[in-house]
Amino acid sequence: MADTMQFDLVSPERSLASLKATAVQIPGAEGDMTAMPLHAPTITTLRPGLLKVESPAGNTDYVVTGGFAEINAEGLSVLAEKAIPTSELTREQLDTLIEDARAAHKAAVDNEQHDLVTDAAKLLADMEALGTHIAL
Repeated sequence: MADTMQFDLVSPERSLASLKATAVQIPGAEGDMTAMPLHAPTITTLRPGLLKVESPAGNTDYVVTGGFAEINAEGLSVLAEKAIPTSELTREQLDTLIEDARAAHKAAVDNEQHDLVTDAAKLLADMEALGTHIAL
């Protein structure tokens, strides 16, 4: 059995990680999931949350606001809408993410787009919970 897999994380702003990982927990749209070497091929969307990487060099966590993940036996590639290492995340950045989510929710309510209202409410709740989870 393989001990590691290739892990790549990119956002529109930059490439955040390209390394060998032993496990990666991702906030999948249908629930958290952990990708490990020799994982069955899967493609999933991401919801806002923490992406946790375990590697021989140490563990690293990233805040993601959404995106896509492609998993296969050799590795995991994540294309994130936004991704910030938790070690670099400031309260100001988190407040901006929460305010963006709040504005999206308000716009959906004002335009009576009921499916979008539900999605925006979930986004707002996820962003607010994220700050509590990482103690910011």
